[in-house]
Amino acid sequence: MRLILTGGQAHDMSQAGPLIDGIECEHVIADKGYDSGPFVAAIKSAGAAAVIPSRSNRRESRPMDAHLYRERNQVERLIGRLKECRRVATRYEKTARNYLAFCQLASAMVLLA
Repeated sequence: MRLILTGGQAHDMSQAGPLIDGIECEHVIADKGYDSGPFVAAIKSAGAAAVIPSRSNRRESRPMDAHLYRERNQVERLIGRLKECRRVATRYEKTARNYLAFCQLASAMVLLA
């Protein structure tokens, strides 16, 4: 699992490219917020298939495997479980390095449970 911290006002898309750099997978599953031509091209150049629903204002919608898209729920449930950890939800750590380390530790504990 990879985690990248961003500022509270930053959109997730700003770190989507670095998040998938060098990762080897068959599919990248994301929501409509990641429906961007350059991001989908980066996924395809990495040898993976983009499972991202098209935005409603897109001129040409891409085909998407709806059954595979349902697997995105696993990530949403993991984030929900992480938010149950009060220390992660309220960010008690003062430095980004310590907060990221605690998020990684909490993620490992949730995945092992």
